[in-house]
Amino acid sequence: MNRNLVKLGMAVLCLAIGLKTFAQQKLTLPDSSNYIINDSVMIKTKYGITLSAVLVRKKGRPQKLPAALFYFIYSNTNRSLMEAKYAADHGYVGIVADARGKRLSPDAPVPYEHETRDVNAVIDWITQQPWSDGRVGMYGGSYSGFAQWAAAKHLHPALKAIVPYVAAIPGLGLPMENNVFLSANYQWAFYVTNNKYTDNAVNNDNARWRKMRLNWWHSGAAYNKIDSVDGTPNPWLQKWLSHPDYDTYWQSMVPYGKDFKQINIPVLSITGYYDDGQVSALEYLREHYRYNPSAQHYLIIGPYDHFGSQVGGVAWLRSYEVDSNALINTREITFQWLDYILKGGEKPALLKDKINFEVMGANKWKHAPSLAQMEDYHIRFYLDSTANGMILSEQKPSKEVYMHQQVNLADRTTYYNDYYPDPIIKKEIERSNGLFFVTKPFNQAVSVSGALEGQLKAIINKKDMDVGLVLYEITPSGEYFQLSYYLGRASYAYDMSKRKLLKPGKLETIPFYRSRVFSRQLQKGSRLMLVLNIDKNPFAQINYGTGKEVSKETIKDAGTPLQIKWSALSFIELGCSADAKSLF
Repeated sequence: MNRNLVKLGMAVLCLAIGLKTFAQQKLTLPDSSNYIINDSVMIKTKYGITLSAVLVRKKGRPQKLPAALFYFIYSNTNRSLMEAKYAADHGYVGIVADARGKRLSPDAPVPYEHETRDVNAVIDWITQQPWSDGRVGMYGGSYSGFAQWAAAKHLHPALKAIVPYVAAIPGLGLPMENNVFLSANYQWAFYVTNNKYTDNAVNNDNARWRKMRLNWWHSGAAYNKIDSVDGTPNPWLQKWLSHPDYDTYWQSMVPYGKDFKQINIPVLSITGYYDDGQVSALEYLREHYRYNPSAQHYLIIGPYDHFGSQVGGVAWLRSYEVDSNALINTREITFQWLDYILKGGEKPALLKDKINFEVMGANKWKHAPSLAQMEDYHIRFYLDSTANGMILSEQKPSKEVYMHQQVNLADRTTYYNDYYPDPIIKKEIERSNGLFFVTKPFNQAVSVSGALEGQLKAIINKKDMDVGLVLYEITPSGEYFQLSYYLGRASYAYDMSKRKLLKPGKLETIPFYRSRVFSRQLQKGSRLMLVLNIDKNPFAQINYGTGKEVSKETIKDAGTPLQIKWSALSFIELGCSADAKSLF
């Protein structure tokens, strides 16, 4: 099997693992002699929906306390009791609320669409209870992170602080990233809506989903027919595919635009360099500061994946031995933060500035006032072509030079865009396709931090394309350490809510920035390598470039191969810790 397919397949497994969040942690069920427990709380809303929750209070505590609310869709009574107990042990009323239609709720499960209303209904219910002091803090990861932001869209006065880990944005991280629909979590809708809890058998049927993707890939069918290939209708997928723009459907689920201006509560976001959903978590941060420059929004980010961010990291991550100082305790920091905001406690020691990030390879944390200031200097590298090959050049080319690439979108023998970082450190990479740009060796150790961002300039013979970029460190020993990647649709480069097709034969500019933020101490003698490619594999839509709705295009729309002339005036920008003039 093609090695690209194997590596991309790991994305499916890792995303599925990420859904388990805290479920793998060793927590103990509460002893009823020390707690007041109600595992069948029913919250009837004013608009006719009933939600269920688990409530745990510690005996012998003050009559009124703030509440720590964990809201999730992966209903599990034991898990809820353990979460609520942990909060109660830390001096809060612990409440774990189930999403609409889950556990004891008599309604139908509806992922994403009603959290802006339902979460606030739970908060409103909390404030009316005799044990409530009128203040609520929220925490949790992935879907629970999304739920916190959904609640903040129409901020309830009782919600005083949130701690979202790896927070999802529907329509930006999954089911599509930068307007490219992904099939990595195709089964997720079944997993959370098939019953009142979670359909683990469906979620873990990797053979079924691998077969479905391969059969769809080889059939050449439209992406909106992928559920027909599987044989089971997926109405949620079809609904989502009807919204390829980041339109009002998606915008209604979380804060959007000027909504962020009104969010004035303290926020602590936590995510990882290898979190599949990092683009969502950081979009909240960027937009919050864009519309509310005085926001009290902190970030912790390090070498963690989607699951690891929610516990504080693991010693070995996809072949990489994580720095010892990078390992933290997410849960302890969470309640330190809530104590800081709600009880006048000490701020968590790690939060020395707004952006707190671990430098891989240096075994140290650094702190900055913004993402843009993670490093002191910024270097622009141009994607140039010379007699000695393709290079990342710090010198702007003196003349327009074009590099040619051809991609046969109808070909099913080759997979393009080997972007998924598993393993993080590779002995070799696929060199049969794509363009590879390399810097000169660094003459000193240097840290490189921030997002992979810049702009591409290209002339193509079609109306659209899906672009992939992967950034590596080539170590002095010849290994490839993956740092960041980007995937996005060119026609949405300027506005993800409105498609603007490219004009065949015209030089187009394609800016990008929603990539994976990272920080890494490069060794002396290391080089950076950028891989530029077109996304074409069984794990995402195939954009045939006709300008039609991509989910409806078939292999018959492939036509002539995609011809690309990449301009050497294309560039990436990276933050570095030393003066650019002394790096080479």
